Amino acid sequence: MHTVSDRTRWIQLGLGLLVMMTISSPQYVWTLFVKPFQATTGASLAAVQVAFTMLIVLQTFFSPVQGWLIERFSAKAMIALGAALSGLGWVAASYTDTLWGLYATYGLLCGLGTGIVYVGVVGLMVRWFPERRGFAAGVVAAGYGMGAIATTFPITDMIAASGYRHTLLVFGAIMAVVGFVAALGLRTPKAGETPAIPADKVASAARDVAPAQMLRTPLFWLMFAMMAMMSTGGLMVVAQFAAFAKEFGVADAMVFGFAALPFALTFDRITNGLTRPFFGWVSDHVGRENTMAVAFALEAVAIGLLLMFRENAYAFALLSGVVFFAWGEIFSLFPSTLTDTFGTKHATTNYGFLYMAQGVGSLLGGPVAALIHDAVGSWVPVFGIAIVLDLIVAAMAWFALKPARRAYLGVSAAAGPETAAPLAVRPAI
Repeated sequence: MHTVSDRTRWIQLGLGLLVMMTISSPQYVWTLFVKPFQATTGASLAAVQVAFTMLIVLQTFFSPVQGWLIERFSAKAMIALGAALSGLGWVAASYTDTLWGLYATYGLLCGLGTGIVYVGVVGLMVRWFPERRGFAAGVVAAGYGMGAIATTFPITDMIAASGYRHTLLVFGAIMAVVGFVAALGLRTPKAGETPAIPADKVASAARDVAPAQMLRTPLFWLMFAMMAMMSTGGLMVVAQFAAFAKEFGVADAMVFGFAALPFALTFDRITNGLTRPFFGWVSDHVGRENTMAVAFALEAVAIGLLLMFRENAYAFALLSGVVFFAWGEIFSLFPSTLTDTFGTKHATTNYGFLYMAQGVGSLLGGPVAALIHDAVGSWVPVFGIAIVLDLIVAAMAWFALKPARRAYLGVSAAAGPETAAPLAVRPAI
């Protein structure tokens, strides 16, 4: 049963994965363009990093509006538009000479474009796979985390051979075209094309909760605070990776026959991608909060070890991959937990509000982290902040989110359909 629908669902998942891959590079290879942008604009590191913050803030803070537009109009058209904007942001950035031009192109166009695609694709996939939400959200989120694997070394080589302007122009055009075409095959599921969620799966909402009602629940804001803190630690590493690799003296060291920095960036993309479907799949079976607690604590340990062995090129490259493996799963665990709790009808808009938490995190992960470094002359306090945040959120997942979500869904079941979602229960959660 569901043979035709299953085939359709996997095709949709594949197209969503491809579109997400085309919007990966603006965030994940940003670090390769920081020094060239500084040289061209004559601006400080903190000033240039504002463009990265704009990318994340616009990608996230506008996502509720973008989610509403996708639900109100055509998911296909909006996601195609977003893919085109993301690529065109790079094309336009290749022509700019000023800091404000950088903000208007790389920050504004790429930020809006990637936000539309990210929220739209994740919102579609949690609808197509109600019984495997963690896994499905993880697969397309992996496209965002791993898409830069295909571009890191070519971009590094092209910058060296032809300059960063030509690199932005060529890769921006390619990403715009591929993403636009792939998005044209996406659509929302029709009645009967998706199975009902089995009763033995994770705790899940049976009633759909509208955004306005969701925003009045303390449970949503608990999830928001947790995602913001986890985003902060991860984005500190993403935005400053090349800078602290150079300061630690390992950027140009050779590991496994490659320069440590591009090797680490590529390895990180692999682990950052694999973690999303992996931990999403795990959470489908053992519970969202249990998985969060383990993964977030793992990141704290990994960052601590990275700091301890920061002057060893091999340890630096390999441990950076562990850091990204323990961080990237937030993009499968949080959307699936949110949809489990508040239903599927408003999944895209609801996730748009939660996704704003990454924008909050970027304020600390980008320029504020650079300012802390400039003030104390070391990256050690920045790493320390990330470790503390990871440990706090791991504890919150176990001691706050788990009982709060159980209470919310249990109270809803007792209170009846007027309140919120009854519980499709799994006792272990």
